[in-house]
Amino acid sequence: MKRLYRSQYERKIAGVCGGLAKYFSMNPTIVRILVVVLALFTAAFPVIVGYLIAAAIIPNEKDVSAE
Repeated sequence: MKRLYRSQYERKIAGVCGGLAKYFSMNPTIVRILVVVLALFTAAFPVIVGYLIAAAIIPNEKDVSAE
């Protein structure tokens, strides 16, 4: 079963983009570029709020693998 986690190793801030990239089998750099482009076209506020919510809700890969 495929699950979404924040990446433990492909992280710059909280690992959300790295986790999304792993979930969708993409390069993390491409996901980060897409997030920046989305932030530029939406005045950044919705993307920042969404990122913070995702960082709070999505479990960390290390925490889940320890169970």
